[in-house]
Amino acid sequence: MFRRLSHIVCIVLLVWGIGSAAAATVSKPFTIPEIREWSAGKGYFQPRETTRIVCSSSASAELLQVAERFAEDYEVMFGQRLPVVQGRGTKGDFIFALADDKGLGEEGYAVRITDRVQLTAPTTRGLYWGTRTLLQLADQNEMQTLPSGTIRDWPDYAFRGFMLDCGRKFIPLDYLRKLVRIMAYYKLNVLQIHLNDNGFKQYYEHNWDKTYSAFRLESETFPGLTARDGSYSKREFIDLQQEAAACGVEIIPEIDIPAHSLAFTQYMPEIGSREYGMDHLDLFAPETYRFADALFREYLTGDEPVFIGPRVHIGTDEYSNARKEVVEQFRAFTDHYIRLVEELGKQAVVWGALTHAAGETPVKADSVIMSAWYNGYADPAAMMEAGYKLVSIPDGMVYIVPAAGYYHDYLNEAYLYDHWTPAHIGQAVFEERHPSILGGMFAVWNDHVGNGISVKDIHHRLFPALQTLSAKMWDGTHVSFAYPVFNSLRQPLAEAPGINERARIGLTPTCVYTQAEVQPGDTLPFAEIGYDYTVSFDIEGGHESLGAVLFRSPNATFYLSDPIGGMMGFARDGYLNTFRYRVLPGEKAHIRIEGDNRSTSLYVNDRLVEEMNIQRRYYNSGRDSMNYVRTLVFPLEVAGRFNSRIHNLTIENYRVSRSASPARKEETPAR
Repeated sequence: MFRRLSHIVCIVLLVWGIGSAAAATVSKPFTIPEIREWSAGKGYFQPRETTRIVCSSSASAELLQVAERFAEDYEVMFGQRLPVVQGRGTKGDFIFALADDKGLGEEGYAVRITDRVQLTAPTTRGLYWGTRTLLQLADQNEMQTLPSGTIRDWPDYAFRGFMLDCGRKFIPLDYLRKLVRIMAYYKLNVLQIHLNDNGFKQYYEHNWDKTYSAFRLESETFPGLTARDGSYSKREFIDLQQEAAACGVEIIPEIDIPAHSLAFTQYMPEIGSREYGMDHLDLFAPETYRFADALFREYLTGDEPVFIGPRVHIGTDEYSNARKEVVEQFRAFTDHYIRLVEELGKQAVVWGALTHAAGETPVKADSVIMSAWYNGYADPAAMMEAGYKLVSIPDGMVYIVPAAGYYHDYLNEAYLYDHWTPAHIGQAVFEERHPSILGGMFAVWNDHVGNGISVKDIHHRLFPALQTLSAKMWDGTHVSFAYPVFNSLRQPLAEAPGINERARIGLTPTCVYTQAEVQPGDTLPFAEIGYDYTVSFDIEGGHESLGAVLFRSPNATFYLSDPIGGMMGFARDGYLNTFRYRVLPGEKAHIRIEGDNRSTSLYVNDRLVEEMNIQRRYYNSGRDSMNYVRTLVFPLEVAGRFNSRIHNLTIENYRVSRSASPARKEETPAR
């Protein structure tokens, strides 16, 4: 494996190349988010074979759990198991303790690094965040040394989150579990899971009955409501929330009503609005309230409620305001479900809509959190005055809608790093750490159902944004590394202990693997390789059956002969893409597949046969269109069953034909 230069060497090299603007960062170790206060000492702490994690003899079970998790993560990352013991620490140990320090707040921590590492915090949450800092520091050099000095660190904002639309694209539970761990590694503490939504009817013959919709959670109250193409059982969802809570991440489940509700009206048509569209609930129908009340009660009551965290999001965005009567009823509806959620023991979270739906009917504001996403729907100053606590999630700045052509495909991270904090809500700018702004979030919306985007593509977009916005939600205006320095130094950092969803192999463009001959059933040392890559081999064609697999992984399959037409191609996330090429029996050829975040290309004997790039698909006689993405994170875990001879396999972590061109481009922020 390719290891890192030390963070100090990296910073010195970058300062040399970038100039004096970054000189102030030389002495501060690099982490994401950035350490708030650093006082340098002399020398380094060097772990030993005898290094332990030491807690006091009176340590609580929660403190010992933090220590055990640090030991597990340390072993995964560095191969050394540090024993957790109770007693007095000595030279060479990590020493964890709770200690009162009002300046650090609920999530802050302090570290003193000498010939031992002493981590203290007022809470176990702060201790846990401190262990993330220690892991990041240790991961930046071969020997896991830590620079001597003192750290004091705490966040500007208590609410630091991300929202993922699982309604319009099913996101497997395994990925959500990894995402929670990645968020925790970068000190993000809220994951909002958008459980229901629907596609746009113009892609379904303008017919609501044919339009895609999904609700992703098991329901016993309404059998048949749960989506059949991917869902979470109640037990799975409870376990996910518990696992997230154990590493400092709160999951906020969202049931989005009364708009975005086609999954509910397709199940029970009598609750749909004939006037505003069947993706709207009928606000005047008693059946609507009986249905929605029962749905929330199913997940918030009983011996083991399914929603276990302190907060629940009830939606309430983008309903029609065409008539005053409807506006007033929308406000009454919103107030009803705020109070129902509170009655059932949770704090209600809503999308901001009450400027759009201005009226006379009172809507409860006290103790209610509002997601401030678009100032035309909810003016943030007015919402603060009304008494709402806001979460800053401005659509034009922090909305990712993959390959849609609006909002952002990739966030403009340089702009956000230099200019944004949660105090910036659209064009409105408030004082930093305003008492009515809890913090911030960013979001991935999977608006275009069926557009070919994979979970790997979603991750490729969200992970770098997660790093950048983690820095801005923790440190606010206090970031001191210039963006080019930040962007360069973050490249070697792990996604989280034991997680490599981007499937990166190596840190510099190179050949990472060769194999003289590939036999059916062979296993490779890598499960997959991510963007950018080149996979090449020589083939002597055999008689292949339909569905003959060259390589597969848990996420994808690459076919020598696809299951339908016998062409070379690949499948992932339920999509099958085939090249205009079939390997004939007896044919000898050199095959090369290249992939990046926009295309997958097939070369035969160094001639481009087909580049599967982003394709434009048209609907309604060309009046409507959608981008269709044909990317592939190449599977390598195991060779399938085939009759051809495969030899001279070569895997390179760059695109040979493009000389390792950048994997993505920055976009300007939407206005």
